[in-house]
Amino acid sequence: MDVISLDIPEVKIITPRRFSDDRGFFSETYNARAFKAAGVEVDFVQDNHSYSAKQGTVRGLHFQAPPFAQSKLVRVLKGSITDVAVDARKSSPTFGKWVKAELSAENGKQIFVPKGFLHGFLTLEPDTEVAYKVDAFYDGASDGSVKWNDPGLAIDWGVSESEASLSEKDAKAQSWAAFNSPF
Repeated sequence: MDVISLDIPEVKIITPRRFSDDRGFFSETYNARAFKAAGVEVDFVQDNHSYSAKQGTVRGLHFQAPPFAQSKLVRVLKGSITDVAVDARKSSPTFGKWVKAELSAENGKQIFVPKGFLHGFLTLEPDTEVAYKVDAFYDGASDGSVKWNDPGLAIDWGVSESEASLSEKDAKAQSWAAFNSPF
């Protein structure tokens, strides 16, 4: 497994090894010992699976407030995405900064997003499927979102607002300026 820290070092790209032959491939996508050796110590409690029919679907920027804050390990099962993590930790020197990575079923890359970050992704292909592990159970009262294309964050998503497909929740998300980070 290859582990690379992004410009915000707590966010990591993890690329598991693939063993391929003429039938396809095998890949161990999570191993607690290997992750611990790479400095990623989490106890995942829930797996989620997201399907997006349209290219240009934006999901995010989401968070779960403490005590239900979630670390996430995200990978693509089918299609491809631009995945974004925004540092929402008030005492962090990178507060308000973001990193992004392209994940696809083909490249096999995963992104680890720790607690204290906003998270979202944009689908780059139709019929994209994303799976992610989290280390805290979902709690509706702790759920929140920040506007995906807020000018205060200036995230380069590579898609215009008119091209983006959003849920009602994401369309009504709060601005970055109004966001009072619980982290």
